[in-house]
Amino acid sequence: MSYQVLARKWRPRNFTQLVGQEHVVRALINGLDNDRLHHAFLFTGTRGVGKTTLARILAKSLNCEEGVGSTPCGNCQNCQAIDAGSFVDLIEVDAASRTGVDDTRELLENVHYAPSRGRYKVYLIDEVHMFSTSSFNALLKTLEEPPPHIKFLLATTDPKKLPVTVLSRCLQFNLRRITPQVIASHLDKILSEEQIPSEFQALTLIARTAEGSMRDALSLLDQAISYGGGQVTTTDVRTMLGNIEQRDLLVLLDALLAGNGQELIGKVREICDNSVDIPSILADLLHLLQRLALYQFAPDTVDDIDEREAFHGLAARMTPEDVQLFYQIGLIGSRDLAYAPDPRGAFEMILLRMLCFHPVSGASSHQPSADTVPKAEKTRAVPSVPPTVSQPNTPPLSNSDHWPKLVTQLQLTAVARQLAENCALERCEKDTVYLQLAPNMANLHNKRAEERLRQALEEHYGKSIQLIIRIADSTTDIDTAAARREKEHAAWQQAAVESIEKDANIKALRETFNARLPLDSVRPLTKPEQE
Repeated sequence: MSYQVLARKWRPRNFTQLVGQEHVVRALINGLDNDRLHHAFLFTGTRGVGKTTLARILAKSLNCEEGVGSTPCGNCQNCQAIDAGSFVDLIEVDAASRTGVDDTRELLENVHYAPSRGRYKVYLIDEVHMFSTSSFNALLKTLEEPPPHIKFLLATTDPKKLPVTVLSRCLQFNLRRITPQVIASHLDKILSEEQIPSEFQALTLIARTAEGSMRDALSLLDQAISYGGGQVTTTDVRTMLGNIEQRDLLVLLDALLAGNGQELIGKVREICDNSVDIPSILADLLHLLQRLALYQFAPDTVDDIDEREAFHGLAARMTPEDVQLFYQIGLIGSRDLAYAPDPRGAFEMILLRMLCFHPVSGASSHQPSADTVPKAEKTRAVPSVPPTVSQPNTPPLSNSDHWPKLVTQLQLTAVARQLAENCALERCEKDTVYLQLAPNMANLHNKRAEERLRQALEEHYGKSIQLIIRIADSTTDIDTAAARREKEHAAWQQAAVESIEKDANIKALRETFNARLPLDSVRPLTKPEQE
């Protein structure tokens, strides 16, 4: 007997065997068991999620010789004929090849005749969105008032192309993309039944590549079995799909964090020399960053023990802002890969862009040098400690006027920087710094931003510092860097307005043409010189 591919061999024969579409299965089971059956069903969803499979199971449930119900026997002549695709009362139509109105009229000529063998005559129209406007019009009347022995089962990957008049006459079910976890578990179950040795990590890679399609996953599994000579290993699947080892991705991230462009490009070229698919490498890198972001904010959601161990040290070195920045740059770069003349060069540019825009990058980090100190070490180096700090029990900040200047020197980004700029120094006691936060900026106060600010102070002064932040009673009571900047900007704006109003040309225009000067259009170009 010829070999039967897994996608056909393991195609679900009843509702209990279908995976990943419980919300649709529940509605259909309740409708069948309670005799609440609509005359037209529309199944929508991406490829390979079970649209036509559900339609055939529904047709079997309607025509089983044991009666209408959610559990067709699968043994009667009608059930076996439907499974074999030879049931005369199940008319399957590929709308993509029968788009004309004449084809549709020919299809509907026999609608009024009773079924030959079954209880219902079922029309299964796949990719129904391919019908022409005339074909939809020909179908519409029958779809609205069909004979009692007719059921229409429509399937489409693009429901937006269907006329609203058709949509309003159908019971619509939206099938979801199947999650990688569900796909991997189902593949593992199939291989256990087939007695084929496998590694679950390999199945996870296949499930991710399938992008929510069970049929694609089964096709890839067939390919992996052939490639591996009767077994499915992680190494073989990576090679087959063009993926790379996670440790190679971690080396790339290490080079990025260290600011080592030489090591970064060297590793990229080593990976690319193995003829690995560039889009797959970038996709794997984005997936790793997404998992790392999950680990930073919700560690319990990362179940893989090896991943947790790898992320533990990496998450301590990468701020959430770094992860988000790298992910966004990589995501935008993946869209542009198709336009690049050389995918390998484009991938190098994406990583160099991450390197250039890394928040802690130094200005001279792009200059190649064999003995250059890594950029992260340069930027995070502890500056010389002021004499007052080195004395015992001396506060690290001498007065409140020093705080706004200090904020500009700290290595801060995003929310942590905004928090610092909207705080004012209240007092210092030994190695404890007390700050007041403007009440209108209370939303900036969170543990992560406060901890990042405390670390920046420790890095700046080279000693352990305790930080306490409280919300001020009134905005007018505190002098923050942000408030000073606003006052300076207001002063510059006023000086610019006065300068414009004193200008002889402006005065002449006003007097000659009765012109008016919109003051809100005046913008200072440079900071006015101090008198």
